Amino acid sequence: MPPSIITLLSDFGTTDAFVGIMKGVILSIHPTVRIVDLTHAVPPQQVLPAAVLLRSAVPFFPPQAIHVAVVDPGVGSARRALLIDTAHGLFVGPDNGVLSLAAPPASRRTVRHITNETLFRQPVSRTFHGRDVFAPVAAHLSRGADPQACGPVIDTIAELAVPAAHWSARRIAGEVVYVDHFGNLVTNIAADALAAFTVSTLSVSIHRTRVAGPVEMYTAVAPGLPLAIVGSWGVLEIAVRNGSAAAMFAAGPGTPVTVVMESPDT
Repeated sequence: MPPSIITLLSDFGTTDAFVGIMKGVILSIHPTVRIVDLTHAVPPQQVLPAAVLLRSAVPFFPPQAIHVAVVDPGVGSARRALLIDTAHGLFVGPDNGVLSLAAPPASRRTVRHITNETLFRQPVSRTFHGRDVFAPVAAHLSRGADPQACGPVIDTIAELAVPAAHWSARRIAGEVVYVDHFGNLVTNIAADALAAFTVSTLSVSIHRTRVAGPVEMYTAVAPGLPLAIVGSWGVLEIAVRNGSAAAMFAAGPGTPVTVVMESPDT
């Protein structure tokens, strides 16, 4: 059964027609396919945040979905166009690492360099491969085109990695890896790392400022106060109730966050 869903993720924003044009290309090839916008608000040319967002979304889609990610500062260069086939979906996008977190090496069945120009919209612009390469390829795949027809199998692609947290018996040193629309600071400290500690004695700090928590809900603190909470991605986040932690702490990706297990008499 051909895939019936195509998701789109990009840094195109909402003030231009780029996203709508990509959808028009897809629907011209496959009028009944369902298109889901993951987001088009990725910071311009920021590949790692795009990869993190794509990874966070994929588990919530049927395994037959096709995921198109177009954050492509190397458009028009020698960078390759990729099709990655996994058990949890097909991934189409540039070879710059944007697909690598959502389709990690262990999940990949095949990786292909998309070279079959009969699947492209012609002529191919050097500045808009989302329209002329990635959208039409995804549309043809959604109609049942054989992935083998897209191009040859390749062995290696550009890989990205989220910075790892470091921990000892009493301390986890992590950092912010993503800032969401609300100004919440998403870290690389996983919930299972926190579970190794006694939660009631944890101290969470950012910029050496201690925040409340980890708490179970935002309403555990008064409006305007900062807190630590395990968010929907299963990692620790720093938030401000009814406010922006990014603004309060002038923080962003790379800002250190520390978790310490305190002594009972601290």
